[in-house]
Amino acid sequence: MKKFTKQTYINWYKDMLFWRKFEDKLAALYIQQKVRGFLHLYNGQEAVLAGALHAMGENDKMITAYRNHVQPIGLGVDPKRIMAELLGKVTGTSKGMGGSMHIFSPEHNFYGGHGIVGGQIPLGAGLAFADKYFNRDGVTLTYFGDGAARQGSLHETFNMAINWKLPVVFICENNGYAMGTSVERTANHDEIWKLGLGYEMPCGPVDGMNPMKVAEAMHEAIERARRGDGPTLLDIKTYRYRGHSMSDAQKYRTKDEVDEYKKIDPITQVLDIIYKKKYATEDQVKEWDAEVKAKVLECQKFAEESPFPEPQQLYDMVYEQEDYPFLKHR
Repeated sequence: MKKFTKQTYINWYKDMLFWRKFEDKLAALYIQQKVRGFLHLYNGQEAVLAGALHAMGENDKMITAYRNHVQPIGLGVDPKRIMAELLGKVTGTSKGMGGSMHIFSPEHNFYGGHGIVGGQIPLGAGLAFADKYFNRDGVTLTYFGDGAARQGSLHETFNMAINWKLPVVFICENNGYAMGTSVERTANHDEIWKLGLGYEMPCGPVDGMNPMKVAEAMHEAIERARRGDGPTLLDIKTYRYRGHSMSDAQKYRTKDEVDEYKKIDPITQVLDIIYKKKYATEDQVKEWDAEVKAKVLECQKFAEESPFPEPQQLYDMVYEQEDYPFLKHR
């Protein structure tokens, strides 16, 4: 695995802080009704993405559910276009037609953004099947939440993936709550990783608040898949500081519980290492913080100044039937 260097920790700090502040800005814009519909934020879970990016190869892919704003940024998509998409602007990644839950960028190996709970699990295995069929050097990281772990499609997919030894890593981003229902209330066990045992699939829990632990587990699983040895199930135990979505009143947990998890915040953990190893001074960190703030404001300015799509775009985004008698295309 690539070593954890000084630059690794610096990049992790800058990236995770930017993802956090980017979504804080989205929350503010949502309250101003500039972001419409649902908005599911990633605050607290940044170590899962940071660790994965450290372990991924050039041809590896990522597919996830609807908590999907920062993953494409990590894979190289321009964050200005992500924010524009959330504001419904024509400069967005889907010309303003996808919105919060459907960010998509196949050119950056990001395959969504899926609103159907668990719907992306078989799709991720399908991407892996294509890589194996065409003999491509790629592994697909397939993410789902702890709620989606109760979907029947997960078991069907696990069965086929292990039987065909597909190059896929199944990753449960286990933040403790399926919407507002705790993991303990959804089954007679609370160790989701044990679902892999029934398929003799390598599986285990991972500390999802620590990017180093995530990177190590991801590396092992990705390289197993790349060798042709099949899938792995990782139960990455993380935590979201905000509600399931911006409309979540969060009555199912206490403020004290959230505060306890903030004590092991992934950004703080990385910053502590930076200070301990003397990789940067407090003044340098303040400079990075200012850079992140400026970058977020730049994204906001771009998104708010971009135009909304023209009505004609509605017709350009559907299949055209030439002999349709009731409405001309143009």
